[in-house]
Amino acid sequence: MMTVFDKIKEEIMADTMNYSYTREGIPPLFKASNNARIVIVGQAPGRKAEETRLFWNDLSGDRLREWLGISREKFYETDCIAQLPMDFYYPGKAKTGDVPPRKGFAEKWHPRLLKEMPNIETIIPIGNYAQKYYLDKRCGKNLTETVRNFQEYLPEYLPLVHPSPLNYGWLKRNAWFEKDVLPILKLIVNNSINKH
Repeated sequence: MMTVFDKIKEEIMADTMNYSYTREGIPPLFKASNNARIVIVGQAPGRKAEETRLFWNDLSGDRLREWLGISREKFYETDCIAQLPMDFYYPGKAKTGDVPPRKGFAEKWHPRLLKEMPNIETIIPIGNYAQKYYLDKRCGKNLTETVRNFQEYLPEYLPLVHPSPLNYGWLKRNAWFEKDVLPILKLIVNNSINKH
């Protein structure tokens, strides 16, 4: 039986904005469930994620799972964690990293998907794009300040830096992230999964 999420997925694929992907047989990469308690909002799937049709299927994903304190199997199997990147398609390569997610994509689809997930307790906006969209004027003057002041946004939001290998230097310079933020993140994830 077709769920409301299947129906929305079909609409996303039929949208002219995504026609070039649909024509190539590339599906939108997201995960939504009525049982979701946590939503991870990343930037957009990377090249490897798009090729394998699996979100967070790269080195960034390995580090993210480590931060969450869950195994790869649990990460993909659980329906307690939804995945709504700012764009559900790989936007292409930039000079450094990937091209930003397309404007207007999250605005169009996130509210509809979130409306169908009534049990959400915490949204985890990862990186600048997600934080600017979800926290808006509540963001700090830069990403570091927003993440450092994570307590101000709890329990509704828990902003994170991107787990990309490109951020290794940032993580080294900001040792407080591992000490202060990650234990809270693990606790939230553990509680949500065990509640289910």
